[in-house]
Amino acid sequence: MMETFIPEGYKPSLGLYETQKAIGEIKSVFQIKLCSALHLKRVTAPLFVDPSTGLNDNLNGIERPVSFDIPFAGCDGQVVHSLAKWKRLALKRYGFYEGNGLVTDMNAIRRDEELDNLHSIYVDQWDWEKVISRDNRNETFLEDTVKRIVAAICGTLDEIKWNNPSLNTDLTRDVTFVTAQQLEDMYPGKTPKERENIFVKEHKTVFIKKIGGKLRSGKRHDGRAPDYDDWELNGDLLFYHETLGIALEISSMGIRVDKKSLDEQLTEAGCDDRRNLPFHKMLLNDELPLTIGGGIGQSRLCMLLLGKAHIGEVQSSIWDKNTEEICRQSGILLL
Repeated sequence: MMETFIPEGYKPSLGLYETQKAIGEIKSVFQIKLCSALHLKRVTAPLFVDPSTGLNDNLNGIERPVSFDIPFAGCDGQVVHSLAKWKRLALKRYGFYEGNGLVTDMNAIRRDEELDNLHSIYVDQWDWEKVISRDNRNETFLEDTVKRIVAAICGTLDEIKWNNPSLNTDLTRDVTFVTAQQLEDMYPGKTPKERENIFVKEHKTVFIKKIGGKLRSGKRHDGRAPDYDDWELNGDLLFYHETLGIALEISSMGIRVDKKSLDEQLTEAGCDDRRNLPFHKMLLNDELPLTIGGGIGQSRLCMLLLGKAHIGEVQSSIWDKNTEEICRQSGILLL
């Protein structure tokens, strides 16, 4: 995790009014392009779920969800971390069929997030999920989906730059695919984040595959919950962020676990207790469709396309005093 910093000489390309207008354009244009590229329909999603259902995303297993009691329902509510599991159940309930999927505006609170240029306790993303066939549970289909998302992002940038000539953001449409193990082999003395920054600076648009399982070093590239992505068929999409000079993760996504991979990953992660939760029982009984899905950060995408140095320039949240002071001294107004 990096500390908050503002590059020397940084000056936003757009003022506050123009930034707000551009954010609205990005969110509207990109959702249309994403739905067209992946055959998605927008649906309404929950802000909170009943924890007893097992539908909330456990992330790395250490983050504390925001919980509250609901007296008249006789249960607790839990603000979602993401909708990775809820979406799959929704595809079944809503009757989506193979080749089609859903997308929703997901808002979440991650109270334990360490705050910096890229991380906020408030999370907003497009959460999407699509029904696939068993024949499509392979890397070729995963890579094709990634390329479609990248095309939607670059197409959105083209439109935003047309309406905002002062923007000078450039993105690379060609995607370089690499596995987490290949990155470790290339840069064995570096941390996972350092590997990402080095590789993405050279290749600009990168998808790192196979995240979640242990590498040959015995360490993981990054944490992944064992009950949504198949760790052999997932990954992160990153773009080089010129303003900050770092790799910026825009999406975590993947082909979801089937009965076999869920069984193996629950055991590997030491999470066998989840087998008795309603969602997991349905998966282990082959009662849910095979899917691919992910989350695409809305504020992250706005940061990337508008060349912003801090996520607080494109979303409203709560920040520590040190961050507020650093941004104030640099002439940056946090929303």
